[in-house]
Amino acid sequence: MDPVTLACAVVPSTALLYVLRALHHRRGRAAAECRDAVLGADPYRGAAGRRRAEDDAQAAAASLLLDGLATVDHRGSLNLTPSGADPARTAGHPLPDALLAALRRRTTPASLGGIELGDSAFRAARQDFHTAWRADLPRSGRGRGCFTAACALLLSGEAAFAAAALLDTAPSDPFPWAAAAATGLALLLQLTWLDRYGRTDPSAAGSVSPAEGPALHPALVELASRDLLSRDRLRASRHRSRPRRSRSRGARPRPET
Repeated sequence: MDPVTLACAVVPSTALLYVLRALHHRRGRAAAECRDAVLGADPYRGAAGRRRAEDDAQAAAASLLLDGLATVDHRGSLNLTPSGADPARTAGHPLPDALLAALRRRTTPASLGGIELGDSAFRAARQDFHTAWRADLPRSGRGRGCFTAACALLLSGEAAFAAAALLDTAPSDPFPWAAAAATGLALLLQLTWLDRYGRTDPSAAGSVSPAEGPALHPALVELASRDLLSRDRLRASRHRSRPRRSRSRGARPRPET
């Protein structure tokens, strides 16, 4: 094949690939900024992705403790204060309000783990809250499945055909040699594009790396700075899913001799 004709087909297609890649990275950066804005609008949104002892339910309980609506005892049981038992008092956010309502529905103190597992109304309120804001997040993904795979295969076939045509006949004039060199460079750039295809651009991944995770909820930070004992008791409360029976009630009477 004529090297000039081959260069006129390969070089523009390579330039188009890199233009599309730049547009893809720009859209990914915009999606990352949108995601950061949505998560930053409410600290409970970012806390949903953290580990259990630092997530949104833990932050809701910490908010109740800081606002004086609840306390946690040495056994990890959450107790309502007189202010928390007042039906007219609210926590000011859907998640702490849902946890406060769960405590008001119970006749005895309860652990945070027990409420999370045993209170269906609290679970439903928590799920509804996260479903609402996650609907505003931009969709992320590497491509469109079969369409993306077909494009990659077509590009590989085009590169193989162009390489075979380039090596078929040797150019004889300086201008065809320049066209052949441009074609070879374009094919090398296409291979580089294929190698980097699907990788995440660090600059478009947001200000927080995946290893660090979202920031700790401010209520948890404040509770740790003000009352470490309550912080530790609240963590123990999260890992408790069953109420503890007192020894005096659980001990069986010994038979008299």
